[in-house]
Amino acid sequence: MTALAGLRVLVVEDEYLLARQLERALRRDGAEVVAVAPSVAAALEALATGARPDVAVLDLNLAGEKAYPVAAALRAAAIPFAFASGYDAADRDPAFADAPHLNKPLTMATLRTCLERLTGRAPG
Repeated sequence: MTALAGLRVLVVEDEYLLARQLERALRRDGAEVVAVAPSVAAALEALATGARPDVAVLDLNLAGEKAYPVAAALRAAAIPFAFASGYDAADRDPAFADAPHLNKPLTMATLRTCLERLTGRAPG
């Protein structure tokens, strides 16, 4: 059993193939992907209609729209999240400077470690 077993994850990613790769990798590691949202609107809708993630991974740039409204909703609900982006962390909105920043391309090991830390499941 992995540290991600049973972890409920929201994936917010607009690149279809990458979103599906993340979903498959997370499921292989035992996580439950509660929703895969390709846009801010879809992510907010998932949260409003019952998706109850333990943690979320957000692409920062969703077809030209920033994921900050999703980050704000997650923060308000006390759901930890990390940004995954090809952009530099220094270019982010300072209001979210404390959120982890994962550089794309992601490795599953990097994502796993981040999610374990965010949810207090890190080994040790």
